[in-house]
Amino acid sequence: MQIFIDADACPVKDETYKVAARYGLKTFVVSNSFIQIPASPMIARQIVDAGPDVADDWIADQVQPGDIVVTNDIPLADRVLKAGGAAIAPNGRPFSADSIGSALAQRSIMEHIRSTGEITGGPKPFAVADRSRFLQALDEAVNREKRIKR
Repeated sequence: MQIFIDADACPVKDETYKVAARYGLKTFVVSNSFIQIPASPMIARQIVDAGPDVADDWIADQVQPGDIVVTNDIPLADRVLKAGGAAIAPNGRPFSADSIGSALAQRSIMEHIRSTGEITGGPKPFAVADRSRFLQALDEAVNREKRIKR
């Protein structure tokens, strides 16, 4: 089991490092530019080329059943689930086979509305409660994936 962080603009990198260290899990921090990471043999920085979905493509190509991906990107979460991995948003919302279809549909609708020039306001600000929900969701995902026999 490994953890992948879709790191550009991810507000819970430090929390992910702590949970990963507790369980002894290798963590990949994937981004389009240099991001400072703790000095640890269990944390690896992966810088990919700039461009749309390049980091997502790298993560999707690496993820295996049982791996966990931290991302806000709904299409990436869909790819992770299809590969047998688990995906969690930084606000603690786990993506699942039951929820990903409606998340993709809502994303498509909002994308269409924005393309008409409508100002939608964007996501709500990241809150302290989101950080707490994320820590709980990541811990639950690690334990759930450990219990699954592959």
